[in-house]
Amino acid sequence: MKSKVYFVAVADSDTTQVVHEKLTRLINESAVLDFIKESWRVAVKVHFGEKGNTGFIRPEYFGVISREISKRKASLFLSDANTLYRGQRLNSKDHLQIAYEHGFTKEATGAEVIIPDDTKKENVVEIEINQKFIKKAKIAKVFIDADAILAVNHFKGHILTGFGGALKNLGMGCATREGKLAQHCDVAPVVHIEQCTGCGECQAICPVKAIQIKDKKSVVDKTKCIGCASCLAVCPTMAMFIDFAAGEKTQYKLVEYACAVLKNKKNKAGFINFALKINKECDCWGMENPRIAPDVGIFASSDPVAIDKASYDLVNRACGKDIFKENHPEQDGMKQLKYAQEIGLGNLEYELIKL
Repeated sequence: MKSKVYFVAVADSDTTQVVHEKLTRLINESAVLDFIKESWRVAVKVHFGEKGNTGFIRPEYFGVISREISKRKASLFLSDANTLYRGQRLNSKDHLQIAYEHGFTKEATGAEVIIPDDTKKENVVEIEINQKFIKKAKIAKVFIDADAILAVNHFKGHILTGFGGALKNLGMGCATREGKLAQHCDVAPVVHIEQCTGCGECQAICPVKAIQIKDKKSVVDKTKCIGCASCLAVCPTMAMFIDFAAGEKTQYKLVEYACAVLKNKKNKAGFINFALKINKECDCWGMENPRIAPDVGIFASSDPVAIDKASYDLVNRACGKDIFKENHPEQDGMKQLKYAQEIGLGNLEYELIKL
C-alpha cells in the first residue's frame, strides 16, 4: 500500500505571508499533526544553521507549526544535538547562541529551544537496535523522552549522502557527538597531492589535529580523523576529498540511527520537508553555498521514506535531471531510501496529494 505524501507548491516569488498560509493549509489538510495528543510534549527536530550559512528553514515558519501544535493542547520545544566539527554548534552554549542569532527566539517561533549537553551522561541514552552496522545507537535523550517527535527538514544536497532530508535530520541530527562519530568513522579525507599547495588551512581548522604539513603537502592521520569534513570546506584548491566508497556506509549508518530515534515513536512521529532554497551542501557548512534548484514546495507525511522520495522526485523533475547526482556524482542518495525501506522505516511507493 502506498504511503500518502501531501504537497503544496511554493514559488520563489511567494511572500512570507503566502508561505504561512500554504503551510497552515498543508498541516490541516494532511493531518500530519493529528497524531499529537493533549498534554503531550513534542520534540521538534530543527537544524538551526551554522554561522555564516543562511540556508536553514526560516524561524517564522516554526511559528506556524507551533500554533498548530498548541491548538492540539500539547506543548513543544525546538531542539538539535551538537556537532563533531569545529564551529558554533560544537557545544550547547554556543549552539544556543547561534540559534538565537538566526532568529529562533520564543517570540518568533512560539517555542523554547533546548540544546542538550551530551558530555553529561544523563543527557545521553543508548538504544539497542542490532542492525547491520550499528548495534547500539547513542541518541540525545531529549528526543527519546519526548512523547512525540516532529522532524522539520530542509531538503538539500549533501557531500556524503547525495541529499539530506527527513532520514538524515533524524539519524545524524539526533545522534550525540559520539553517535555522529560512529556514523562518520569510516570516512577520512584523501589528499590530491598535485592540487595541494601546503597552505595549511586544513591543518589549522582540523579539530583533532589529524592533519600536518610535511614537505609542503597535507598529510592526514586516518587514525585520528573524525570525518567532520571541515578541511574540505576550507581547502582553496579542492585538494581535500572524501573517500566516497566509505560514504556509502555512512548512508546506511544514518538510516540505522533514524531507526533508533523512531524505535519508541510508532504512530508518534510526523515529517515536514521544506524544498526551498535548495543548496548544494548541508546547512552545517559555515558559508553560503550555491542553490542548485528552484523552490519547489513543502511536503508532509507520516512516512520518512516516502516524504524523502517524493521530495527527491519533485526537485529533480523541476530541474529536468537528477540535480543531486550531478552535484555529487560519487553518491547515490537512493541507497539510503532503499535501505530505510528494507529495515522497515517506510515505503518508497507513495501517493502524492497536491493541495
